[in-house]
Amino acid sequence: MRAPAPRYAANDGVIEAAKAALGGMLVEAKDAVGEVSLTVVREKLCDAMIALRDTPGLEYQQLSEIAGVDYPQRAERFDVVYQLLSFTRNHRIRVRVTTDEEKPVPSVTGIWPVAGWLERETYDMYGVLFEGNDDLRRILTDYGFQGHPLRKDFPMTGYVEVRYSEEAKRVVYEPVSLAQDFRNFDFMSPWEGAKYVLPGDEKAPQPEAKGAPTPATAAQGAKADSAPAASQAAQGKDTKTSENTAQTGAGQPHPGNQPGEKPKDPDVPAKGEGQK
Repeated sequence: MRAPAPRYAANDGVIEAAKAALGGMLVEAKDAVGEVSLTVVREKLCDAMIALRDTPGLEYQQLSEIAGVDYPQRAERFDVVYQLLSFTRNHRIRVRVTTDEEKPVPSVTGIWPVAGWLERETYDMYGVLFEGNDDLRRILTDYGFQGHPLRKDFPMTGYVEVRYSEEAKRVVYEPVSLAQDFRNFDFMSPWEGAKYVLPGDEKAPQPEAKGAPTPATAAQGAKADSAPAASQAAQGKDTKTSENTAQTGAGQPHPGNQPGEKPKDPDVPAKGEGQK
């Protein structure tokens, strides 16, 4: 029988211990959806990380991940989020700082060397600068890549496309060329309808206005009522009927198939005769 996965320690008392250890370095602390999140002053990030690592009762020894988040509507549009893990307490915590395109974030490579690769990834995807990282280069995109692909204002099509040129015998970079124009979808419900005319729909008939349709006139109603009657009268003229059973052969024993008689259909051979 497999052993159950270890449960993480509860969040009880974590925020109080963090407030006591960080003091003025802490901007905000909250416990949401079962996770403790701390927002600290950007310039004091390294001091806050050392306090979270070395303070008894906290002891977050491992840096698991660094991630970025982009909020273009804010003055400091970027969140840099650090995920920490305590081995001794089996507990996780999230630390967050905010910045923009120009203000650098202090590097934590002096505390956790693994942060070098994680900070390079955040710089590559978002353009966040890290002060103190001596090897801040792109790590996921190609050489000469323009822009930062995870920013919200980065075009989904990108700026250039890469292909192998058989003529030049090398990889070439070219401006993006699409087979059709790129469309932004508004994700409106189909029955609501767009509040603008899509390209190509200007010649289509315009939809009716909201409300009940215009009732038909008296002349249109009389014409519609007379159409079924005229159709039935026309069908009655061409309908074939039988006046008595003699015309249909009903009641005759084996009509048209008596011994010694030729069938009415010349294509059907009589009894005892084979096909010729």
